[in-house]
Amino acid sequence: MEAFAVARVQLSFASIVATPGGAERFATAFYTALWSDTVGIRELFPAGMETMRQRFATAVGWAVNRLGEPDTVTAFLTQLGRDHRKYGVRPEHFRSAGRALHTAVRECTPPILWTDALDRTWARVIDLLVGTMADAVADDELPAAWGATVVGHERVLPDLAIIRLETDSPIPYHAGQYMSVQIPQRPHMWRYLSAAIPPNPYGQIEFHVRRVSGGWVSPALVGETAVGDRWVIGPPLGGLHVDRDSGEDVLMIASGTGLAPLRAQLMEMGMRGDNPRVHLFFGGKYPCDLYDLQTLWQLATTNPWLTVVPVVEETENPWWHPVPVEDPPPGLHRPLHGKLGKVVSQFGSWADRQIQIAGSPSMIRTTLYALSAGGTPRQNISFDPL
Repeated sequence: MEAFAVARVQLSFASIVATPGGAERFATAFYTALWSDTVGIRELFPAGMETMRQRFATAVGWAVNRLGEPDTVTAFLTQLGRDHRKYGVRPEHFRSAGRALHTAVRECTPPILWTDALDRTWARVIDLLVGTMADAVADDELPAAWGATVVGHERVLPDLAIIRLETDSPIPYHAGQYMSVQIPQRPHMWRYLSAAIPPNPYGQIEFHVRRVSGGWVSPALVGETAVGDRWVIGPPLGGLHVDRDSGEDVLMIASGTGLAPLRAQLMEMGMRGDNPRVHLFFGGKYPCDLYDLQTLWQLATTNPWLTVVPVVEETENPWWHPVPVEDPPPGLHRPLHGKLGKVVSQFGSWADRQIQIAGSPSMIRTTLYALSAGGTPRQNISFDPL
């Protein structure tokens, strides 16, 4: 697509989400139009749509802002289309979604910006978006979802659990990807979790889950999950990976359970003999938030290409977790103190590294800002939008 057409659509979408509540209004307009367009499609989706509306606006924005990177957008939309199979979505449903998306952008774009030319350009973009997803659904030969049984549930913090499962058949994911899960305590509510170990032929998988205050699903995942529970797991998503052919070393930045997709990659790299150098900054507010630091130290002890740098904002654990703070093994990096993004950026621009960031949306935003302010090239940085 021509550069000026891409810029026109990107400006239009920016005008939609720039106003307070704009992303929410846009997503609401889309789903309202979609429910009105096709009888019965509403029943395919959960009753509570708040999380889906947020993710919808995020996904559209991510794709629109990368229209100049067709391979990246195609890979993302292909995964997203396959993921919708778990709802019972069929290829023909995407035509309805395209009409609803066109209605939403027209209603939410300021009238002064909406022209016949913009209308035609949006139509082309929407055909690309929904067509790619529909083709992915039609061509996918993998299961729409996998069954899995909980075989372990470890409460490592009052608000954090490590959950281990065995799937009925191995899921073809790669280290660094995430999946949607549905648990028996919250039927029809899907949540995305990153695999914390690389794939193996036995179908074993591990998720690290932190309870979100006011969340619908995470409290049940942390507090109610029991061995023997049956889960449903959707197709793998995401593109975090280490490009071994680039010749570049790697910077990884994680906070909290954002560690999971980076940990899986490090474990997989530990099975190889030749790896690029990796610096991993693992951050949290308190030392106890670095819940899996022992595993990382063990990896660093046996793999000289890996440097693990703990980062905490407070030097002591809180009153509700009065556990002594452990010193690192001899020869490994002692904890640094401060905000994670600021600490990382103090070491320079990291312009010669391929960079991955994983954590909460706010952590990713602040870290991106800190790195960009320090001169880090934006094209070097990868993170998953959902």
